[in-house]
Amino acid sequence: MNLYPLIRPLLFSLDPETAHEVTLKLLNAAYVSGLSKIAYPKIDHKPVKVMGLDFNNPVGLAAGLDKNGDYINALAALGFGFVEIGTVTPRPQPGNPKPRLFRLPEHQAIINRMGFNNLGIDHLLDQVKQSRYSGILGINIGKNFDTPIENAADDYLIGLRKAYALASYITINISSPNTKNLRQLQQGDEIKALISALKEEQLKLQREHGKYVPLVLKIAPDLTKDEITHIAKLLLEFEIDGVIATNTTIARDMIAGHPLADEAGGLSGAPVKEKSTRIVRGLVAEVNGRIPVIAAGGILSADDAQEKLTAGASLVQVYSGLIYRGPQLIADIVKSL
Repeated sequence: MNLYPLIRPLLFSLDPETAHEVTLKLLNAAYVSGLSKIAYPKIDHKPVKVMGLDFNNPVGLAAGLDKNGDYINALAALGFGFVEIGTVTPRPQPGNPKPRLFRLPEHQAIINRMGFNNLGIDHLLDQVKQSRYSGILGINIGKNFDTPIENAADDYLIGLRKAYALASYITINISSPNTKNLRQLQQGDEIKALISALKEEQLKLQREHGKYVPLVLKIAPDLTKDEITHIAKLLLEFEIDGVIATNTTIARDMIAGHPLADEAGGLSGAPVKEKSTRIVRGLVAEVNGRIPVIAAGGILSADDAQEKLTAGASLVQVYSGLIYRGPQLIADIVKSL
């Protein structure tokens, strides 16, 4: 039963951020009432092993939809093979001023400049402890907006230490365009210093906890070929466990002329598809099968997901596609595999 086409016009009549909150509350109500068991499309079991983890299927929820881990059970009930929550920072922060979320239906796109609005990692971990979800859970960590960029590693280390015991894997988000100077961490010596510190801490935490939690780096779609090569070499040198390609883009040529084209923030959805796939291909060529690439960006159909997998991705993640297509998207992708 696909109810989303009936609900979508109502949600799209609301302010995007309000619609976001309403959608999560509706999903939670469906989960709590048991309606989710009969209302959602049935998802086939298509298991896959990546980073030493067993996924029920290769389709995951990208970070950003559930920043605080408040809706893990409800989102997992949609049939994802894995769920990634966050981005979460060490301390709570309100994010950027509203309005900060914009729909571009003509382009099946979204612009956001949320700015890591979240209730802090302690709240998120409390929610994880209370959830019933036993599948693969990624926790996406970032830095607080007021932490100087030269001290960014301190925030990521706090996030890594706190999340380690409860995460299936941990994503290092250095690619959001909505925190000042954050993307600087993808360049030159800064990325090397950050990855080195995080890898050292990961191995220390492995000894302390008696379990190995993979570390994944999330990168931008706006990187040059040389930057991709540089990042790939560091991922291999420091044995980082995976890479997510990609976050949102700051480019606007794909939506030139649209009334919202000049809004600051990251563009996601259909317009970022080709840029993201280019990064996936580049990374896959550079790492040569030694680490998995998780593809995100512009997946709005089973064909879009297949394009990423054909480019060499091991897993895919959706977010904007879910806004435009609803839960049927997950079922369609998994069925097509």
